[in-house]
Amino acid sequence: MRIGIVCPYSWDVPGGVQFHIRDLAEYFIRLGHEVSVLAPADDDTPLPQYVVSAGRAVPVPYNGSVARLNFGFLSAARVRRWLHDGAFDVIHIHEPTSPSLGLLTCWAAQGPIVATFHTSNPRSRAMIAAYAILQAALEKISARIAVSEYARRTLVEHLGGDAVVIPNGVDVDFFAKAEPKAEWQGDTVGFIGRIDEPRKGLPVLMRALPKILATRPQTRLLVAGRGDEKEAVESLPAELRSRVEFLGMVSDEDKARFLRSVDLYVAPNTGGESFGIILVEAMSAGAPVLASDLDAFAQVLDRGEAGELFPNEDADALADAAVRLLDDPGRRAELRERGSAHVRRFDWSTVGADILSVYETVTAGAAAVAEDERTSGLWGRLGLARD
Repeated sequence: MRIGIVCPYSWDVPGGVQFHIRDLAEYFIRLGHEVSVLAPADDDTPLPQYVVSAGRAVPVPYNGSVARLNFGFLSAARVRRWLHDGAFDVIHIHEPTSPSLGLLTCWAAQGPIVATFHTSNPRSRAMIAAYAILQAALEKISARIAVSEYARRTLVEHLGGDAVVIPNGVDVDFFAKAEPKAEWQGDTVGFIGRIDEPRKGLPVLMRALPKILATRPQTRLLVAGRGDEKEAVESLPAELRSRVEFLGMVSDEDKARFLRSVDLYVAPNTGGESFGIILVEAMSAGAPVLASDLDAFAQVLDRGEAGELFPNEDADALADAAVRLLDDPGRRAELRERGSAHVRRFDWSTVGADILSVYETVTAGAAAVAEDERTSGLWGRLGLARD
C-alpha cells in the first residue's frame, strides 16, 4: 500500500504528534508498505528518507502552546506536488483542523482520507468560529480517528460526526530493554517536557520540591527538556537548587535510559492533554508514575491502577504522594508490575494493526465505489438500465 501521512507541526521541533507519526511511518515501512510523510521543516534540516519538507514553519499559539505550523501559497503548491508524485492509496492527515498542512491537504486531495484528531480542548472558540471554513474539508474525510475519548469528545462537540478511538502507540520493548544509567539512579525523581511551557507543569513540581526535600534531602530531581533552566529554579530557595539537575534535550535512547533509571516519574501537566504519551513511555520502561488527575492521564493510567494520581495543580498533594511512594519500594514495585502489563495495549503491534484496518476499510470502500461507477458507466454507454 502507498501511504501518505501529513504532519502539521515542524519536524525539527520534537513533540508527541511528531513522534507518533515517525513511529507509525516506520512501523508501516517495516511491514513493507511505501510511506511518505509531508511535514514542515527548515530546508537545511536533515530528514529521514521518508520525510518530504513542505518548507519552513512559523510559530503560532495553538491549544495552550506554541506550535510551529506551515500555511500559505508555497505550502499549498508543495502539497499538490507531493500528492501528485505520491499517487497514494490512502492519505492520513493528523490534526486536520489546525491551520497547517493537514487542512491544505484536505482541500487538495482526492481519494480515501483518514484523519487523526489529537487535540483535547473542551472550550475551543477558534474551532467553533472556523467551523464553516473547515466543513468542506472535513466532509472529504473517509474515516476519523481520535487518540483518546477526550479528543473524540472535542471533535463531536465542536465539529459533529464521530471517530473511532485508537490511542497513540509506543514501541514498548524499546523502553523495556533500555539499560539504566548509573548516574541517573539513586533516589531520583524524573520529569521530561518543555521547561518553559507552563502547561507541562514544571512550576507545580518546583513548588512541591521543598516539601519533598524537607523529608528526603537526598532526593534529586532530574529534568530533561529545552527551556530556560535558570528561570525554572528561580522560585526555589538557593540552597535547594543543587538538587535539580538539568539534562537538556535527550536522544530517544537516553530518554529510554532515563525512564529506566529514575525511582519515580512525575507528570504534573496542568491541561491541554488529550492522551499522555510520556506516561506510556514511562510505564514501558518500568518507571512508577505519579501524574496529575487530568481526565486523559487518568484514562491512560487505568484510573489509578497503573499509576498514581494527584489533584491537578496541587503542589502539596504532589509532594505528599511523591514522599509516600519514595518511602515505599513495595508500592513502587507494584506500580511497575501493573504498568508494564497495562502498557502492552499501546504497543505498535496493536495500535498499528488497528490503524491499518482503518486504511483497508476506506480503500476497499473507495474501490467498491469506483467499480460501481465504472460498471454504471458501462451500462449507460450500452443504453441499458441496471436493476
